[in-house]
This record gives sequence, structure tokens and C-alpha cells, in this order.
Amino acid sequence: MRFVTCRLPDGVEDPAILSPDGTQIWPLSWLGLSYETLSDAIPFLTPQVRAGLQLAIAGIPALPVDAVQLQSPIPCPAQDVVCLGINYMAHSDEAEKYSADAFATKHQDAIYFSKRVSRAVPDGGFIEAHTDLVQKLDYECELAVVLGKDARDVPAGQTKDYVFGYTILNDVSARDVQTAHKQWYFGKSLDGFTPIGPCIVTADEFDTYPPKMGIRSFVNGEKRQDSNTGLQIFDIDHVIHELTQGMTLKAGTIIATGTPAGVGMGMDPPQFLKPGDTVRCEIDGIGSLTNTVR
Repeated sequence: MRFVTCRLPDGVEDPAILSPDGTQIWPLSWLGLSYETLSDAIPFLTPQVRAGLQLAIAGIPALPVDAVQLQSPIPCPAQDVVCLGINYMAHSDEAEKYSADAFATKHQDAIYFSKRVSRAVPDGGFIEAHTDLVQKLDYECELAVVLGKDARDVPAGQTKDYVFGYTILNDVSARDVQTAHKQWYFGKSLDGFTPIGPCIVTADEFDTYPPKMGIRSFVNGEKRQDSNTGLQIFDIDHVIHELTQGMTLKAGTIIATGTPAGVGMGMDPPQFLKPGDTVRCEIDGIGSLTNTVR
């Protein structure tokens, strides 16, 4: 099942179900579920509830998707996005070549950082260039995991039931700000730096766990990244297990699982984004997320 947040014709934002072909929606409020945000709804959207919703929408007229404005599925995350750095070996190589001081690692432990999101950028929305602060703007196509229930001290091998679904996240990065400050928080968290979308696809839509999906990005139509999430150094099971040892991850938490090789700083010479450039991120089974820099 696919979930989105949409702005209805009356201006109200409502979480909704998206049809598999992406052409129709059913606002949850039409189905008797009154939640202000999808984050609020996620803990209650259990497999049993979703099965009931699937039956219910078969008898209810839908809204055409063109009648609403799709927002990021979780427009305003309740907490910072949890991110993994240097989680594909080929990306590790290109990042270390760009700046060994900033990115060198022996891969003994996962690299975690957080990304502040005042409001996520939807599919079709704009990446802000911040040209007054940033001269080295970069993209990172990532698989993002959305937790379905609170997680604490989850054993390895038992994390699957905590995953609600998956979406695409572009971890837009100001490389000059990121490397200048050593800690990556500021260079990752400027307004307009977190496109998320186009929807959340529930975990039961995928045959394997952790899922192995093709992941790609394009800049102005040119393929830049082309890999598979099965090549992650630290997989989703490892990450959820490790992060919940002594720390509670709340339902609705978003975990961005790292980017493969092919980012702008890894090119020779580096090629950074500029206003007018369009970035398209794709992950098999989820869809595509397209944003233009302004």
C-alpha cells in the first residue's frame, strides 16, 4: 500500500492512500480515520488495519490525484532525520578521494548523523541553492526507512516488524559548509535540503528484508548514480538493532540509509549543482523524486 500527504481543494492537508498507478487518492478522513498528519497515523496503520482499508476503498470513489497537491509524505518530521554516512563502499572511495580529512573511515562502525527538516520538499518542489552560503551544492539519492512503531533494544534479526515502509530521500548537501564545520549537521540541514517522496510504500510490498532495490540518480537527464541497496555496508537490520540499544526510536522516525557512488563531489573534476539544474532520484518499487534547484 502507498501513503501520501495531500493538500485538498479546501486547503486542508490530509494523509491519504495512493492508488498503485499513482492516479487516485483516498484521504484517510474519508475512511473515518481523523489524523492531522501521516506521522500521527502510522502507529495505527497496522497490517490488519491496512487490510481493512484495502477492502474499504474498493467501494468508495477516489479523488483524481490532479485534484490535490501532493506534499512530501511526512512534510514535517517530528524529529530530525537519522542519517548514515559512507554506507556504500564505492561512495566511500570517492568521498575519501575528495577529502580524506573529512571522509576517511575504516568501516568498523557505522557513521550516524542527523538532518534537521523544518519542512520536507515534495516531488516537484524546489531545492534551495542558498548561493549566499553555498558554492558546492551536491545531491545524494538514498533509500529512507520509516518506522511503524516505537523501537527500543530490538534484537538483531528481529527488526523487520518495526519497519512501516520505504521512501526516497535526497540528502542535499553543502560540501563546503559540511567539510568546514567537521560535524555534518549544518551543511546538511539548510531549508530546502530534504526532498522526500513521492510516497511511502509499505514494507509488505517487498519480497526480501532488507530489500535489494535498484537505486539511481540523474542530473539534467544524465545518469550519475546507479547501484543497489543490497550493497550497503551496514544494512537496515544492523542499523535499527544498533540504534535502539539504549535509545528509543519513535514511530514515524525516518532513517536515511546512505548514498551510493556518483555524487557531484566524486566526479573528476567535481560537478556541483547550480540554479536551474534538475535532480531525479529513482528507487525500484517506490518511484521517482524530481526536484529543481533555484
